Amino acid sequence: MGLKGIINRMYMYPMLKAQQIYARIFYTMKFSFNKVEYAKLPKINGRLYLKNEGKLKLGDHISFNSTFYSNPMGLNKCCSIFVEKNGRLTIDNNSGFSGVSIYCANQISIGRNLFCGGNVSIWDTDFHPLKSEDRIENRLDQIKTKPITIGNEVFIGANSIILKGVSIGDCSIIGAGSVVTKAVPANEIWAGNPAVFIKNIT
Repeated sequence: MGLKGIINRMYMYPMLKAQQIYARIFYTMKFSFNKVEYAKLPKINGRLYLKNEGKLKLGDHISFNSTFYSNPMGLNKCCSIFVEKNGRLTIDNNSGFSGVSIYCANQISIGRNLFCGGNVSIWDTDFHPLKSEDRIENRLDQIKTKPITIGNEVFIGANSIILKGVSIGDCSIIGAGSVVTKAVPANEIWAGNPAVFIKNIT
């Protein structure tokens, strides 16, 4: 290592350490304010937008990446989690997210060891009514929601969208850029818009 590298390391290390300490204090307070249940504070690189009005429970060894250096694939947003008043969101151990958007109005259950590519969105609501007159009158009671269940050891490719009512079985793979609108059995590869069966995982 040259002199320049040594100087950079001497300069950067204390700054990074200070940022980590600050982030830990900040997110400990933020999780407490939002009444988040967690086994261990997640590893958060960059910013995590969080609002919990329902029930949010996180397992152990969960990570959220929102910076280029934490995931250089091309993130176009920071990680965000929103849980509505009657929503219930649980994320099991050892799951990782990069630039993810999770919106829970009903119920979202995510299993352990989820590998989630960059810019994935997981939404259990339509966000708006389907009928035009209901949208015009802003009838929130007409917005449809359905639970989402994602099993263990699932891989979701970058820029995919998981929509309401979807279940994804254990060990299945969702190809990059997919829009998942219906149930995916265990040990299968699905891809496309809308996502369709590609092949079994042997």
